[in-house]
Amino acid sequence: MQSDRDLRRLLQDIDHRGYPSYKQTAGRWDFGGFILSIDHVQGDPFASPSNVSVIIDGKKAGFPQEYVKEKHRRVALEDYLLRLFSKALSRQQVDRAGSGKSGHLSTSRPGQEILERTAMSVSEKDGRVTARFEVGFPAHGRTVFVRPLERIFYDLLPKIVEECFYYDRADKKRIADVTDLADDVLALRGELVKRGLSAFVADGSILARESGVSQRPMKDAVAFVSPESLSVTVELPHRGAVSGMGVREGIFLIVGGGYHGKSTLLSALERGVYDHIAGDGRELVVTRSDAVKIRAEDGRSIRSVDVSLFINDLPNKADTSRFSTEDASGSTSQAAGTVEAMEAGTSLLLVDEDTCATNFMVRDELMRRVVASEKEPITPFIARMKQLYIETGISTVLVAGSSGSFFGVADTVIQMDEYVPKDVTDEAKAVYAGAGEAAGGTESAADFRKPDDRRFAQGVPSWKKPGARVKSKVLSVDAFSIDRDNVDLRGLVQIVDREQTAALAAALKYLGMHVFDGRKTVCEAVDLLFGEIERKGLSVLFDGSTVRMGFAMPRREELIGAVNRWRKLAVRRG
Repeated sequence: MQSDRDLRRLLQDIDHRGYPSYKQTAGRWDFGGFILSIDHVQGDPFASPSNVSVIIDGKKAGFPQEYVKEKHRRVALEDYLLRLFSKALSRQQVDRAGSGKSGHLSTSRPGQEILERTAMSVSEKDGRVTARFEVGFPAHGRTVFVRPLERIFYDLLPKIVEECFYYDRADKKRIADVTDLADDVLALRGELVKRGLSAFVADGSILARESGVSQRPMKDAVAFVSPESLSVTVELPHRGAVSGMGVREGIFLIVGGGYHGKSTLLSALERGVYDHIAGDGRELVVTRSDAVKIRAEDGRSIRSVDVSLFINDLPNKADTSRFSTEDASGSTSQAAGTVEAMEAGTSLLLVDEDTCATNFMVRDELMRRVVASEKEPITPFIARMKQLYIETGISTVLVAGSSGSFFGVADTVIQMDEYVPKDVTDEAKAVYAGAGEAAGGTESAADFRKPDDRRFAQGVPSWKKPGARVKSKVLSVDAFSIDRDNVDLRGLVQIVDREQTAALAAALKYLGMHVFDGRKTVCEAVDLLFGEIERKGLSVLFDGSTVRMGFAMPRREELIGAVNRWRKLAVRRG
């Protein structure tokens, strides 16, 4: 390994030469307090910035093993360090006067959720810290412009490394608080199963968000207070006794007038599958980690999904036990999404009536009188949700604002009144009984959970050829393209970060090249990949190439959902 002095001499030697001369800087350079690794050099000043990382020896970094040895604490520490690093980079005044991406300097910018990311890693074995970022190597036109790069490498980076990555100079109380919160949230998640709860919302939580485009907590928002009848108290390792609303297993119905907080509560629950930073307001809102939000997705592709639980006897005689379409309706897409979540092994469905297909959700008594049951191929969700819980253990949290029919199947009903929840279960049941309407859920179903026997025939054969290059591109947080094939993820609303989408694209590429062989089911293939990630980290997704910033850990449920929405792969059953 060469020294920082060698790099400086090299930079001075290539100054004002053609831009490709920067390629000579690739490699590792010892700066004494850290190693500078130039992992990939952009080929042109207008291309994507160069990938660079700093590596700090574990003994020099000095973070105690108590923060590193357990994964949940280590991820919390990594998240904290990344936020420090990102802020430190953003504060720097870098000369951007050159051409193209000259002087660009950035790393990942986490949101309110705490996610494992490739931008920052702390080694479980020796405490080594690796921080990955991007640098736009400066240029005049298309020639090397060294002076701003020297300032970044020799002035800015050493100060930032000292500021962010040495424990003896760190805010030790803040680090302890961050990792203690991770302990408390992990313990709280464990309490859900023990107590028969689908979710927990701590008293004092701030659920409302700043705006439709910001996940920061709303100022002066109404703090959450549990109804006394649903209040539970849990003992956490660091915070001690914490009280809040226990969302009970079964059918948990949320009602109330418009703008009173129904969807706000559900939104908090759907993001409760992730840990949140302190001060978010939802750091003690936790939901079963396998919870899946279900909605209608008009136009999505469905391939060989058994939707017969909900749809039968179609006029075109299509086989609904192996249902396929390239342009699903609202009801068929929601039926497929529900069954796919069941295949994935979810224990909790989250449903907001506002984003659902009405004919999939409910049929009232008047409609049943006009349209005979034998003329309606859809068995609505209301008729299945109770049995779904009884026979498979899958609970449902449902927001309803227009139909009181759900009162007949609900185990618990809360009303949101100006953001305050009230337990109205007894009142709702009495009103429903007084209306005299037959309760939903009377239809029978012989087989609620069929095994996932859908197999992707051969992956993508052209990808397996020697030297094959498969390109992927993130289009937005809810879409990416892979091999020029767009994958629409708008139905997977629990994706919270664009870097998760990037990781999903890489994961599909990996599955298509290495895992799908015609023998493994969808879930078996995904579980195989997640096992590799658990052992080796997100670096697996780079498939032999240099690890770079830009990936965040997706959930297993989202990867299964992405596979199911990938039109390119052929599916067979059995």
